Amino acid sequence: MIKGILVINNHGKPRLTKFYEHLPVERQQNMIRECFTLISKRSDRVCNFLEDVGAWSKDTKLVYRVYATLYFIFVVDGSESELGILDLIHVFVESLDHVFENVCELDLIFHTDKVHHILDEIVMGGMVLETNLQEILTAVKEQEELESRGSKLIK
Repeated sequence: MIKGILVINNHGKPRLTKFYEHLPVERQQNMIRECFTLISKRSDRVCNFLEDVGAWSKDTKLVYRVYATLYFIFVVDGSESELGILDLIHVFVESLDHVFENVCELDLIFHTDKVHHILDEIVMGGMVLETNLQEILTAVKEQEELESRGSKLIK
């Protein structure tokens, strides 16, 4: 199961946080800080997973990928496949890239609702829903069409 999803820039500022278990805000902030500290110190030549991270419970892994200036971090339990999660991160980034046409950090800041919608198409309640890029993009496009129809009704 996925316990949390974090997107943090290379200065340690969280740009997206989604936790799938209830945690106090202070604990979430400590976990985000610890994740960034551990991952930012790692060399590019080491693997993209960390096991038994201090702030998280036992049997927890951090699986991450770095794209440009952003760290995409998935916090998972021991039952998840590291390679499967790396692929899931790639699907998420590809989805963002298609929707925003070359996604950048500013897209995550100014379009948080759309980013969360894309993420919710992929992961819901800590469980993977969809990994097919076309299915995700179709759902996002349908949502955009509904929103545009709704805004025409309001005017």
